[in-house]
Amino acid sequence: MAKITASVFTSHVPAIGAAMDLGKTKEDYWKPLFAGYDFSKQWMKDNKPDVIFLVYNDHATAFSLEMIPTFAIGTAAEFTPADEGWGPRPVPKVIGHPDLASHIAQSVIQQDFDLTIVNKMDVDHGLTVPLSLMCGELDPKKDAWPCPVIPFAVNVVQYPVPSGKRCFMLGQAIRKAVESYDDNLNVHIWGTGGMSHQLQGARAGLINREWDNNWLDLMINDPVACANVPHIDYVREAGSEGIELVMWLIARGAMSDVVDGKVVGPAPTVKHRFYHVPASNTAVGHAILENA
Repeated sequence: MAKITASVFTSHVPAIGAAMDLGKTKEDYWKPLFAGYDFSKQWMKDNKPDVIFLVYNDHATAFSLEMIPTFAIGTAAEFTPADEGWGPRPVPKVIGHPDLASHIAQSVIQQDFDLTIVNKMDVDHGLTVPLSLMCGELDPKKDAWPCPVIPFAVNVVQYPVPSGKRCFMLGQAIRKAVESYDDNLNVHIWGTGGMSHQLQGARAGLINREWDNNWLDLMINDPVACANVPHIDYVREAGSEGIELVMWLIARGAMSDVVDGKVVGPAPTVKHRFYHVPASNTAVGHAILENA
């Protein structure tokens, strides 16, 4: 059967992608951030998955206020990098895994989660920046991402958004779906977005180091408690865009120590953890967990 062996958590700040695309990664401002992913790029080479299930949020490219799916799974054979107003990022197109994606959709919907099935969409920086951070800079004319990717978009842009608990439960349903797939695949699940940031209003530029790191401790060590953190805490402490962190709980809920909403198995191994501020006007968090 297929199996989720690891989870990856990372911010997906658009300015990080721009720094890579414009050759600025060695500049003094950016060097400390990219140094935090040196381990991760080597780990990715040493632990290459067969498929990545990548949880992210769309930024008004595939979806708009005309149509707002809470959870949407990409089942296409490929996904083109989106033009977000300044041209598509110069990265390889994303190859999907229609068979596994369709299987996951079938299984998760039968577990009482309503998913939107997306057979065609472009993918923006929310998905391509994490791939670049973990896989390095690739030439779209001659390189490819190391494996197929299943995009899973979550609405954390327009209220109402899903609760952390709902996302945590969904992660468990996704793991069950993967494990019922009749092929021996090594699957990674990635949760992206966050950490603390606010892009507008009187608190624009808000970053809360203490809250971010405490939340990361909780997510790793007590995910049930983390899943019960109310929305208002994210908004008050991490800013209006800090709510993106609920997407990390999908990946955490998919780890093997979580069963029926409880932690019952051996804790995953923390292979890497990194935190940096600022990247543009955002805090950057990152972690890699491996199943025991």
